[in-house]
Amino acid sequence: MSRGMPSVLSCCCLLMATLAAAACATAAADERRYNAMFNFGDSTSDTGNLCPDGRLLLTGVLGIFARPPYGKTYFQKPTCRCSDGRVNVDFLAQALGLPFLIPSMADGKDFRRGANMAIVGGTVLDYDTGAFTGYDVNLNGSMKNQMEALQRLLPSICGTPQNCKDYLAKSLFVFQLGENDYSLQLINGSTVDEASKNMPITVNTITSGVEKLITLGAVHIVVSNIAPLGCYPMYLFIFQSADKSDYDENGCLKNHNVLFNRHNAFLRSSLSKLQKKHQHTRIMYADLSSHLYNIVQDPRKFGFETILTSCCGKADSPSGFDLDAMCGMDGSSVCHDPWSYLSWDGMHLSDAANKRVANGWLNGPYCQPPILK
Repeated sequence: MSRGMPSVLSCCCLLMATLAAAACATAAADERRYNAMFNFGDSTSDTGNLCPDGRLLLTGVLGIFARPPYGKTYFQKPTCRCSDGRVNVDFLAQALGLPFLIPSMADGKDFRRGANMAIVGGTVLDYDTGAFTGYDVNLNGSMKNQMEALQRLLPSICGTPQNCKDYLAKSLFVFQLGENDYSLQLINGSTVDEASKNMPITVNTITSGVEKLITLGAVHIVVSNIAPLGCYPMYLFIFQSADKSDYDENGCLKNHNVLFNRHNAFLRSSLSKLQKKHQHTRIMYADLSSHLYNIVQDPRKFGFETILTSCCGKADSPSGFDLDAMCGMDGSSVCHDPWSYLSWDGMHLSDAANKRVANGWLNGPYCQPPILK
């Protein structure tokens, strides 16, 4: 009997250590708990502002995001998310114990746990997107308008300015804009050099927007850089070239990615200066660009098989993308394994890729500092 005592004591000690570790983990999780999350962005993180309350704001080509097969992987129906399932902020919300973000344009909703100002076509600068796209409706997705949308909601979320400062100090802000500012120019005929001329004002406007959030009370702010769009199927289709020197060793468009990398370097430098100015804040630089390009370089390491071709689109197109047969249009088709694709529709990431992105922001190494550390 006495010979069994050490093993019993060992089990008891192990159990106590396990319980203590669990308690510490719970305490750490409690410390990281946020009141709410607020997101500013474009189609990569829109959770339904294109069709709030089921009202589709646009007919025509952008209506594809409200049609099958969008949403098929997770929701089993279209939700006006530009993915086969969730977008990155959905995964952030799930990890942080928050509900999926309600579109800010939805009527009669309780936004105290967060709101999503992101909308398809969202930009940093003010553009008449109708003039660029040919549609008769301007989606008004500029940073300025998204910021105004948040300020309209604040009285219903936290009441007085002082109460809001306290509330927002314990909320998470996510800022992911900039891609469309360059895409609108490039797709409408600007050269890479011409598009780069707006870089200073674009980055400075992002920085001023983040600083505006700080004045409202924000303390914890994630700011994402721009993806390597030169690897995206839509870019590979629209800007395809017969000159092999236009592509890098991974098949991505070199000059376009150089443009986005310059933006990202400028953004990181600007945010570093802003962090030094506001030392009470926690500005987290989310490195979407490095993460996605690392996947392009070694897809199987990250669990992917197909990188430069979209899952949903025109099957016989080299990139799986064609403007006349985009995902959701007649003539498009869907792969049988979207979880193995980086790109869902040639323009946006798959549910599986968005999960990877969110995990890289939550735990590192693709966010400095990581959200959960």
